[in-house]
Amino acid sequence: MDSALALHRFHFAFTITFHYLFVQLTLGLGLLIFILKSMALKTGNEHYNDAARFWAKIFAVNFALGVVTGIPMEFQFGTNWSRFSKAAGGVIGHTLAMEGLYSFFLESSFLGLLIFGEKILSKWGHWFAALAVWVGSWLSGYLIIATDAWMQHPLGYALGPNGEILLTDWFSLLVNEWAFWQFWHTMMGGVLTGCFIMAGIGAFYLLLHRHEEYGRTFVRLGVTVGLAAALLAAFPTGDQQGMLVARHQPVALAAMEGHFETAASPDMAIMGQPDVNKRRLDNPFVLPGALGFIVHKRWGAEVRGLDGFPQDQWPDNIALLYYSFHVMVGLGTIFIGIMGLAGLFLWLKRLYTFRPLLWALLLASPLPYVANTAGWMTAELGRQPWLIYGLMRTTEGASPHVSSGNTLFTLLGFMGLYTVLAMLGLLMIWREIDHGPAPQEKATGY
Repeated sequence: MDSALALHRFHFAFTITFHYLFVQLTLGLGLLIFILKSMALKTGNEHYNDAARFWAKIFAVNFALGVVTGIPMEFQFGTNWSRFSKAAGGVIGHTLAMEGLYSFFLESSFLGLLIFGEKILSKWGHWFAALAVWVGSWLSGYLIIATDAWMQHPLGYALGPNGEILLTDWFSLLVNEWAFWQFWHTMMGGVLTGCFIMAGIGAFYLLLHRHEEYGRTFVRLGVTVGLAAALLAAFPTGDQQGMLVARHQPVALAAMEGHFETAASPDMAIMGQPDVNKRRLDNPFVLPGALGFIVHKRWGAEVRGLDGFPQDQWPDNIALLYYSFHVMVGLGTIFIGIMGLAGLFLWLKRLYTFRPLLWALLLASPLPYVANTAGWMTAELGRQPWLIYGLMRTTEGASPHVSSGNTLFTLLGFMGLYTVLAMLGLLMIWREIDHGPAPQEKATGY
């Protein structure tokens, strides 16, 4: 691969991965804050309003960092991927503009009211602000995912006389089956992030015997919603997303599974190390005959391996794609186990005092970040070598006159700047956690 192209790809991968670390938490917290405000409105208990204020502050920090790190990505379409922008700008410009004009302003405007407007809004008005923040964040997510889904499975287009891609069906761009299932799978990943962070901080308070009333609320809400999200992330959303990959990107599925040879009723690899040169999995641990059932919903079904496709259509980093997919699936299974066990202890009324499980919730709280990153790597590595699947290869979309030296210079600058932003963000969030959710006059120290 050309060094400049490799750096263009890594540059965008770095910026979007860092950006999404903040976005995924806001996707989950938007829903959880709305639930807390609904509980406050229903019960009249100020405890839930205090809890919602606490999480709204953490939401705001993540939202601000998401905005700061998100804006440069749109400039990268012009600087690093100018040929892609020239060819497909008439299509993806619609959803990207809608995301900025509608959902972003909806979310940001009502976030200000949620944080600063409690004294001027009625209880119902403040509850509506929380609803608008949640809806705005998910609407923003849908429009961005619709853009990516079109690149994964392009519909509603025609090729112009100069090779440009013209949008012929606006409805197909917005209502794409790929976008529907990818959206719900992604939202469940965001909700899982919010739930594990909320439950983890609640467990932190319970283990230290600080703010224990709020700790119990955070653990209860995080585990209850998190168990539902973990199950929905696996089925139907993850299952249906996998079916779309099998139908429209079968070569990506073969690479994700480390399936090198076409076979009837093939085994499904749970673990193993892919050796692409020798076209095999080393040290495999498999479920016999399960892959055909998972893919085609019937035993004995044939599944095409990588040998069934021309090698120039193979994803260009099969090993990384394989590991990303298995990390995502493995962590998703662990999430179901942790949340399921925590849900059982919650039902038995033993969770708040069972320290091993509280420690598990606390220590597992960063893992959804790993799982979501691995999931996005699976989606984007699986699409390779295509930038727009079946229409434009990645090598055809990069800017031809931006050298590897220029790209490396800006990449190092972004890395340094984002390191500072990460430290500032973590410091601000830690100060909120250390202060706690209780009002100042009720807060207690160590």
